[in-house]
Amino acid sequence: MPGAWATRETNATCVEMVPASGSHVRKYRASPDRRKMRRGITLLETTIVLALIGIVTTIAATRAARVLDSLRVNSAVTDIVTALSVARNAAIARAAYARVVIDTAGTVTVTSGADTLLHRPVAALHEVRLEVTRAAVMYAPNGLGYGAANTRVIVRNSRAVDTIFTSRLGRVRH
Repeated sequence: MPGAWATRETNATCVEMVPASGSHVRKYRASPDRRKMRRGITLLETTIVLALIGIVTTIAATRAARVLDSLRVNSAVTDIVTALSVARNAAIARAAYARVVIDTAGTVTVTSGADTLLHRPVAALHEVRLEVTRAAVMYAPNGLGYGAANTRVIVRNSRAVDTIFTSRLGRVRH
């Protein structure tokens, strides 16, 4: 009889369908054990992945905190160096004395004559502490430091520190 099919089971997962012509087709079905197993992740795998994510996040957070502290200190140093440069350039341009005052609250003020050229609360803006050996730096009309102008400014916060030096010649380095 053409088109007739006979089926026979070879094992638990395979069924052979054999047509009368002699060629055969195999069809697979899931074993009873595989039907019981569900696809997904186990509680142990989830716990391990979450623990690894926690470790990586902790490492990244501490490094990010260090970088942010370093950036705050660098920004504060840039503000102070800018104030010193403004004072020196104002002294030369105006042919008058210019003064930089760093008070105990961490505010930097540049004055020339009766004019206030710059007033910046550096410590509050950048969340740093300032330690100064001399509260004021004076520049003469020729741009040189006036009087005992050697000054050291230490800028620090919890994880970073930088130092600015001014010489009697009015040079600034950090």
